[in-house]
Amino acid sequence: MRWQTAPGVLQHCCDLIPSQDSMRAYAANVYTSVVAELMRGERRRFIAVEQEFFRLWWDGVASEQQKQQVRELLAKGRLEFVLGGQVMHDEAVTHLDDQILQLTEGHGFLYETLGVRPRFSWHVDPFGASATTPTLFALAGFHAHLISRIDYDLKDAMQDAQGLQFVWRGSPSLSAQQEIFTHVMDQFSYCTPAHLPFSNRSGFYWNGVAVFPEPPPDGVYPNMSEPVTPANIELYAQALVANVKQRAAWFRTPHVLWPWGCDKQFFNASVQFANMDPLLDYINSHTAELGVTVEYATLGEYFHALHALNVTWDIRDHHDFLPYASEQLQAWTGFYASRSTLKGLARQASALLYAGESMFTRYMWPAPLGTLDPAWALQQLQQLRWAVSEVQHHDAITGTESPKVSTMYTEHLAMGTLGVRKLMTAIARDSVQHAALASGSGSRPEGHLASVYNPLAWTITTIVTLTVGFPGVSVTDESGRPVPAQIQNSTKEPSAYDLLILVTIPGLSYRHYSVRPTSETQAAATVASTVRFGRRLRRTSQGDRRLVPVANDCYTVLLDSDTNLLHSVQERQSNRTVRMAQEFLEYHANGDVRRGPISDNYLFAPNGTAVPAWEAVGLEIVAGRLATEIRQRFYRDAKARTYMYAIHSRLAHVSQGPGSEELLCHRIEQEYRVGPLELNREAILRISSNLNSQQVLYSDNNGYQMQRRPYRHYVNATIARNYYPMVQSAFIEDQEDDSRLVLLAERAHGVSSPGGGQVEVMLHRRLWNNLAWDLNYNLTLNDTSVVHPVLWLLLGPRAVTSALRPRSALALQHRPVVLLQELSGGRAATQGHAPRPPVSQQQAAVLLPPSLHLQLLSIPGRNYSTSHSEHMRALRTGHRGQAQADVRRVLLRLHHLHEVGEDPVLSQPVTVHLEAALRGLGAVAAVEERSLTGTWDAHTMQRWSWRTNPGHQTGHPTSDSRLPRGCSVTIHPKEIRTFFVHFRQQ
Repeated sequence: MRWQTAPGVLQHCCDLIPSQDSMRAYAANVYTSVVAELMRGERRRFIAVEQEFFRLWWDGVASEQQKQQVRELLAKGRLEFVLGGQVMHDEAVTHLDDQILQLTEGHGFLYETLGVRPRFSWHVDPFGASATTPTLFALAGFHAHLISRIDYDLKDAMQDAQGLQFVWRGSPSLSAQQEIFTHVMDQFSYCTPAHLPFSNRSGFYWNGVAVFPEPPPDGVYPNMSEPVTPANIELYAQALVANVKQRAAWFRTPHVLWPWGCDKQFFNASVQFANMDPLLDYINSHTAELGVTVEYATLGEYFHALHALNVTWDIRDHHDFLPYASEQLQAWTGFYASRSTLKGLARQASALLYAGESMFTRYMWPAPLGTLDPAWALQQLQQLRWAVSEVQHHDAITGTESPKVSTMYTEHLAMGTLGVRKLMTAIARDSVQHAALASGSGSRPEGHLASVYNPLAWTITTIVTLTVGFPGVSVTDESGRPVPAQIQNSTKEPSAYDLLILVTIPGLSYRHYSVRPTSETQAAATVASTVRFGRRLRRTSQGDRRLVPVANDCYTVLLDSDTNLLHSVQERQSNRTVRMAQEFLEYHANGDVRRGPISDNYLFAPNGTAVPAWEAVGLEIVAGRLATEIRQRFYRDAKARTYMYAIHSRLAHVSQGPGSEELLCHRIEQEYRVGPLELNREAILRISSNLNSQQVLYSDNNGYQMQRRPYRHYVNATIARNYYPMVQSAFIEDQEDDSRLVLLAERAHGVSSPGGGQVEVMLHRRLWNNLAWDLNYNLTLNDTSVVHPVLWLLLGPRAVTSALRPRSALALQHRPVVLLQELSGGRAATQGHAPRPPVSQQQAAVLLPPSLHLQLLSIPGRNYSTSHSEHMRALRTGHRGQAQADVRRVLLRLHHLHEVGEDPVLSQPVTVHLEAALRGLGAVAAVEERSLTGTWDAHTMQRWSWRTNPGHQTGHPTSDSRLPRGCSVTIHPKEIRTFFVHFRQQ
């Protein structure tokens, strides 16, 4: 039997050091030396994955000669970009929107610069694989997909059954419409086998281990493999061939993918190729006795060879590969909650970027409303696009990087956020006439103008909260009418006040509110009253409970005054009461590798079950006309002066009528305070209810679809291996009476259901251990921060919560953006003369049906023709597009929020007339349907089909990809469709 191997080359680098250091010390050498070596040998191949480093090399290091060499290598297929995103994103804790963003940024750069559109995806290093991925990567135009890190038990079973290759259908609603052929790397993963039977050095890594930041002066790197010589070439050949044959038994085809490379390899490509070239020649000249032929191959060449075989493949339906365990005692579920602060910042920055994109697009169309420089505006958006993109890396938002790198990500997000807030403030300022804005010349401001922008394409009613320094406040709208508002003591600043304002804002619109100190009562915000309960020790309540109700139109929350804890919640529409308790617990972790498994940034390995983290709890209820807040503070010691944990719950007092108030009424908003933790503690919130959930939990893949998570018992690490990522939502439901408890999150967490009716959410981690790897890279996660995560709770029948959950999750993710500007003219207010209210220049709202989400409305600014032939001609002639960014092309992405059969009304296909929906931006001249990342015309993006075993076919027919007639498009359940929209110039 003969096997043909396809050695791939992994360019995967720099996970643990900052970008600029990486460029100087390593990444520049990779591209510089690889390009030079590829030019020296026609048969040599190389694949490159992430654009973050390639772009920096291309823009700041590469010479014109090197750039031309890259173009030649790409044209000949000897250099291949796979995946092509800005980074190789994590799949467990990243949100769908951010995955698309980072892919779009990478693909846009490659296409604009080189005319390249990757067709194969390489996701070897994320710690588990999401069922969202096959849908997104199919929409991006990939023919085939490659992964590596899946649970070791499952991988062993798949190897034995030759099941490491299959057609993956991620979405149960889309089924075969968006599927992708998937190859799982075997037990050797993505690295060249490290063991050489004839040497104590690592195998096939002739350039050794990279050294940072300066190379060894003698050029001898640690663990360099023995050079290939006539004396040892036969031994090298036997080792390589033996490994190939071992792998071949796990696959069904005569082609074996043998990856050549690993992390931080090929910084000296010369020595790599100089040793591998003669080794390949030797094997091919001894094929008769070795039974193998070998050749360099890109990932695309390997998948082409597989596709040509026309094999019939099995189907994997709708399930992810989470959680990931690499060994019996190594469950990679700790990173779901590592560096919670960074996870929160990343999502906040993403939400601000989303709002800034649509706000700028609306500013530009149908005509700019002021003097804002579009080039400057695009620079601010681009800076935040790159910052949000890079933090999706599998060693970034995961919290598995060193503190130095985490600080870099935080700084990039902060700079990008500041720029976009400046942009949005400038747009808001341009939209207001007659507002007496303070000039900054020294006059004391008398209040603020609060411009509140709704980034969602639905009308929303919600409460925005401002911090003010005065207890008497007047809030008026643009017409001078008083606005419902409530003032109360601040939870964050003891000497300040929280001002709650009830706002109703149409889709992609803003409203302006004047907030001024006042001594008058007519327009003043109502003052909330506070009732305080004494501190209660942790114990089980005895005898008759004294229950304190807090109610709105949707819920009655009952608190036990004997314990100061939540007792139960009544859902008023169905008149069902669910017993429900909340408390904080901690898992204790081992920090000594000599005493057993350890928890670290990646791993969760608790010493035992979680234990209560508090001895006493204080309670106060702040009741007002707009909302009532329940403030619980948990003390580690009964006599402690400061608390380590807190829950601040809010119920809004609005009707549950069918308008936008429904979402506000049907949620219990909770913000937590956690930390600073003691060392080697992992903090959880546990919710215990009397729902008969039978330990079945549902949690989401990337905010896109839900996965059923039954509790499983393992020989080892049962607690850790039953933790799952919750990116945006999770729920449990009663198997008998149809009640469901839904949790919505504004950042990623780990979530589990250790008992019937229970949900526990990991909120924070602080760890230290003496593992050499962690110490070497400073990965001990000694996180002393205080975190303030937010969860919204929904309770009700399955039908009600199924309808509310997707939109409520987006209402949490994309809360209104409040932009404050100082107001002058306060003297008139104190003298009894109402100041002139601001007059807003409002465009028509952008409104979509409730099952459709405007996933993006943006001006990308990309500088390429949407005609591929024209773009390639421009690249060949050196005239790539215009000298300035294209601000005329608008990117529109629509997403159907519901699964087939989830709701009798909301799960139906939705037809939307784009010209009517976007009338506030002007008259639509043309609409082009594009691939997910925009680089393909949807009708020319032909993807490979793979033969599959016949089976049950679900889903709907593929949507018509022709140009929409009359700009009407029909979006089916779970579809994501992307368009370029061109408006008529005014």
